[in-house]
Amino acid sequence: MNTKQLWKNCLVEIETGISKANFSTWFKNTSIIKEDAGIVYVGVPNEFVRDWLINKYHKLITKTLTNEYENMRAVEYVITKIENANQQEIVVITETANKELPLKDLYINPEDNLNPRYHFNSFIVGTFNELAYAAAQAIIESPGTKYNPFFIYGGTGLGKTHLIQAVGNSIKEKYPGKKVHYMTLEKFATDFINSLQNNKANSFKEKYRKYDLLIIDDIQFIGKMEKIQEELFHTFNTFHENNKQIIFSSDKHPNYIPELADRLKSRFAAGMIVDISEPEYESRLAILKVKLRELNVDLAEDLTEYVAGAVQGNIRELEGSLNLIVCQYRLKNKPLVLSEVKNLLKNNMRPKKNMAIKDVVKIVSEYYKLEEMSVYEKTRKKEIVKARQVVMYLLREDFNISYPLIGQKLGGKDHTTVMHSCLKIKTDLKNDPQLLQELEQIRIMFK
Repeated sequence: MNTKQLWKNCLVEIETGISKANFSTWFKNTSIIKEDAGIVYVGVPNEFVRDWLINKYHKLITKTLTNEYENMRAVEYVITKIENANQQEIVVITETANKELPLKDLYINPEDNLNPRYHFNSFIVGTFNELAYAAAQAIIESPGTKYNPFFIYGGTGLGKTHLIQAVGNSIKEKYPGKKVHYMTLEKFATDFINSLQNNKANSFKEKYRKYDLLIIDDIQFIGKMEKIQEELFHTFNTFHENNKQIIFSSDKHPNYIPELADRLKSRFAAGMIVDISEPEYESRLAILKVKLRELNVDLAEDLTEYVAGAVQGNIRELEGSLNLIVCQYRLKNKPLVLSEVKNLLKNNMRPKKNMAIKDVVKIVSEYYKLEEMSVYEKTRKKEIVKARQVVMYLLREDFNISYPLIGQKLGGKDHTTVMHSCLKIKTDLKNDPQLLQELEQIRIMFK
């Protein structure tokens, strides 16, 4: 396998999910050293980076690698250095990793795909997610009979995957005989298509219907997959008739998933549909305190309260901001003051603004002196393509709007097109100071 290309693909996906500062700090000079029997060895430059990736980004790295490499069983981290020999770069392993963390905590069980680190003992409950949490606990007490199916939706970085996998791990512990399986919709679709191509449709049905709990993540992408919708409908019916639990997560309510069949909407509504919103101040403060305890960092109360009040995005953004502060704290090896924290967060926080997608399109169109409607049209004119890519990038980076929704609102583009556009702008910004200046001027117009 081409490990260099595999890691390159993973970094593209990881970069879209975390801040630029965190990506540059923690993923620079990393690589895949080798793959052996499903274990992927990620090389890191030093012990500090290794420990940080294990404690803060392991679940993101694991999920991304799993999506890119079907046979991935586990991730291990090794400290490496680059040596030049005969004008060639040689990677030398200087120390194997994972000393402090038991290896079993880093492994995803290939039988159920659950991450063993997702548990309710590290799940913060607040007004933003208390209904979803209460429903999850009811399901654990009586799987298959209450809230079946359980459909949870909300924006990125709000803890949906943590919650649904915690349900899976809890049911495994409480009912050792029950078979649990977690997967993304993409994996479900890929398996189904492969079964048709190999004339093994019956094997596919038997494989998935043997489970007592089936958890399917990212169901929002099912809208245009008619055959997948049909198979999911029959799979759901089999689960429901046999009192087997099925759980879905999505970034939007099923009524807003484009081209979703009415019969599936009806099935989802027959169970429980619940959303997770962005955490309020008290929950953000509680999350920060738990994370600080996990990291064994003593941050002054006034600084913690400032971060909780200043970072009003999702949990992922909150953790990313805390990562920067903890990194600075450890590097300086002395307590930080408020002015230092404010300066650290200044370039890492999303603007506090609410703006409709059409307003962003209007502002960008006016800046580039284009007709507003041209951004929505199918055209290859360079000036319009650039403006559309800028709109997509700003909607994703500044407003945290999902790729599918951006594509839907901008002329029905596929989510992969949106991802490519965002990556294109992000890459160009590194080498094009004029584009950087343009975005700064457009952002001023948002205020």
